[in-house]
Amino acid sequence: MGRGIFKGDAMGKGLEAVKRLVVTAGLVLGLAVSGPAAAQFSDGYNFLKAVKDKDVLKAKSLIDKPGSTIVNTRDLTSGETALMIAIKRRDTPWMGFLLQNGADPNLKDAEGNAPLLVAAMNGFPDGVRVMLLAKAQVDGTNGKGETALIKAVHMRDAASVQLLLQAGADPDRTDNLAGLSARDYAARDIRSGPIAKALSEAPKKGAKKSMGPSL
Repeated sequence: MGRGIFKGDAMGKGLEAVKRLVVTAGLVLGLAVSGPAAAQFSDGYNFLKAVKDKDVLKAKSLIDKPGSTIVNTRDLTSGETALMIAIKRRDTPWMGFLLQNGADPNLKDAEGNAPLLVAAMNGFPDGVRVMLLAKAQVDGTNGKGETALIKAVHMRDAASVQLLLQAGADPDRTDNLAGLSARDYAARDIRSGPIAKALSEAPKKGAKKSMGPSL
């Protein structure tokens, strides 16, 4: 009887050992599969950190890796790109560096904001000008249907409004929230001054050929 119990215990231990081997093998296999993805995530994190820290050497070393598309990596939570980080701190030299290294001028964040919209919503006319020169979509919209021109009107940023109108922005394109256009918002804002005047005089899209910004 005792020996039967002993044999049962031994068999149980043997089964536990086999289970541990299976689990260990599964973990090793899992690590082997997820390794490249983890490395890519690490590179993306390090790249965005380098941009935030203004570490150009580190950022360039990651960009220059063979086959790398790291310049267009996005924050996993916000969808923010390196270009947006530079725009938010009003850093045109870093914007130029990123664009020269392949940054997508129309890549959107989690809320649908492209870099041109980010520049407009931050009241950054130099950023708006750089993005227009980089062939950003002038009438691109975010998740709320807002355009860069609508954002510039909300910010009462006359310089950005002028740049966007010169680039052919549609003053009559409406958003999804209120169904209002940049022209509508400017007309309703008693403090908009020259912006309301510029928009009231702006022709309908396609009625007149527009000229883009110049350096």
